[in-house]
Amino acid sequence: MISEEQLDQYRIDGTKLRVVRDADPKNDVRGIVVAWDDETVAIRKQNRNVVKLNRKYHYQPYTEERYNEWV
Repeated sequence: MISEEQLDQYRIDGTKLRVVRDADPKNDVRGIVVAWDDETVAIRKQNRNVVKLNRKYHYQPYTEERYNEWV
């Protein structure tokens, strides 16, 4: 699970993130962090829609290579 400190840093910097939800890249969510609570993170997508995602997903900067470690 992503930490409060990491989420806050991404929010302050305005870092575009990739949220990897499963092995299929088509299901990734791309956007910036706008808010979070104990279980969810609100991400604003490029089309300005806001989605709430589980904090257990893998959050990474969009510029990094996609996370592919599926167990």
